[in-house]
Amino acid sequence: MAQAMMKNSRITLMFETGMNEKGEAILKGKAYSNVRKTATPDQLQQAATALGTLSAYPLVSVERTDNYDIF
Repeated sequence: MAQAMMKNSRITLMFETGMNEKGEAILKGKAYSNVRKTATPDQLQQAATALGTLSAYPLVSVERTDNYDIF
């Protein structure tokens, strides 16, 4: 049976930086690597909210990306 081992984890904070000509939101992302593999969603949300307050743009979403080795 195959097994998976987490290699690394990162979060991406998505900010709304304006609107285009069609009235759609323009989003920019800022990625933070070396996130603890054991971090809970609540801990990540709390950290992302704190980091988001440092930006001039509103925080729209937070994405977590986990990479695994499967063997």
